[in-house]
Amino acid sequence: MTNAKILTLIGGISRDSLNKKLFNSIQELSLKDLQFESFDISKLPFFSQDLEMDPPDSVTSFKERIRETDALLLITPEYNRSFPGVLKNAIDWGSRPYGHNLWEKKPAAILGASPGNIGTFGAQHHLRQVLAYLNMYVLGQPEFYFNAKDAFDVEGKLINSKTKELLLQFFEEFYEHISKFNRPDHNIKEYISHGLEDSPFI
Repeated sequence: MTNAKILTLIGGISRDSLNKKLFNSIQELSLKDLQFESFDISKLPFFSQDLEMDPPDSVTSFKERIRETDALLLITPEYNRSFPGVLKNAIDWGSRPYGHNLWEKKPAAILGASPGNIGTFGAQHHLRQVLAYLNMYVLGQPEFYFNAKDAFDVEGKLINSKTKELLLQFFEEFYEHISKFNRPDHNIKEYISHGLEDSPFI
């Protein structure tokens, strides 16, 4: 596939967020066949069942963006060994009301930046549990745990060439991952009906 549309949710909403800088660095890589779009999840109200059947415009707009996208990229900081509440809130909105989970079978990938040595390891693994429950196809490898201390210059530009190389490898794998689940012949039920020996996924 070409020009895969990637909806990016950034869990760091502070003005000088490392994860916003990471997203800007990804965009500057000009990755072939990957079109990144972000959504400001700080504008979403707190999820409530009182609102889910008649949501405000911000939620309606968010859900439309989910429907239009080919895959999801989540960029998360780590707070107390987990991902931030604002990111969980966005995920909850996309999964509701019950029976209308817009994340269903969407390819996804997770990365994140932190000044700490383990670089959002805990947050990413907690987030994987949530996405697995929502039946998303989450990229398993490569993992990307980014200790972003001194990685950006005063203008927020990524200055670490090794990190740029790792990002290129990460998104090459992500593109292949997206392509696998968006190709026209991806029909699991058909492969099962013909027997496992015919499946290209083994």
